[in-house]
Amino acid sequence: MSVFEAIVLGLVQGITEFLPISSTAHLRIVPALAGWEDPGAAFTAVTQLGTMAAVLLYFRSDLWRIARAWLRSLRDRSARRDTDARLGWYILLGTIPIGIFGLAFKDQIETGARDLYLIATALIVLGLVLLVAEKVGTRERSIEQLTTRDGVALGFAQALALVPGVSRSGATITAGLFLGLDRPSAARFSFLLSVPAVVLSGLLELTSIASGEEGQQVGAGALALATLLAFVSGYAAIALLLRYLATHSTVVFVVYRVTLGTLVLVLTASGAIH
Repeated sequence: MSVFEAIVLGLVQGITEFLPISSTAHLRIVPALAGWEDPGAAFTAVTQLGTMAAVLLYFRSDLWRIARAWLRSLRDRSARRDTDARLGWYILLGTIPIGIFGLAFKDQIETGARDLYLIATALIVLGLVLLVAEKVGTRERSIEQLTTRDGVALGFAQALALVPGVSRSGATITAGLFLGLDRPSAARFSFLLSVPAVVLSGLLELTSIASGEEGQQVGAGALALATLLAFVSGYAAIALLLRYLATHSTVVFVVYRVTLGTLVLVLTASGAIH
């Protein structure tokens, strides 16, 4: 991987990780359009550590408060009624589905699931489902009103993001809207929920790359540069998305997903990209 490729893919990862348009899809589509090699699922997982560092920094106060409240709830059952303690439990519960399915389908995710037809179809389908969620969602509930059922449902929605093209934030924001959450609350919990899964996945893949099991086409320097740029652009993307969703709908992302998915289907079918 050249330095230029690392710069482009790092920025793509950071910008698209938090927008509901699928970073994994873009890290597959952009190289295909440019005629580059597919960087692979391992590269995606490791550069996600950069965007996850952005989440940890941006939400550092929230995460520290939630962690302390959750630990306190382990000792004192009455403390479990605290909002932050409950969020800690919901994040833990919501991480279980993606952990189970991620390990069970690891090989398929890293090989067959990166098919451009599948990615394009997932972009279009989730985009249309997001549009329905926008239309039917009441948007009357805040993140403080989440329940155990919501945490589990959002966890299974996050697991859908194992399919490239679905989008982690796209799936969980869509589920949040269906559950009646307002847009900023759905996005905020989506980011918080992603922390354990992405950190564990990234560290696992980083270990594989370091041991030489995977990612031979990606040098350590290129990987580090891409991860750094993913962190910087990811931090900016979080701030911009939360500000945008406070006053706007997600329809612009629906239009983008359907347009991109359709374009990829046409280009792949015609043999222009492969």
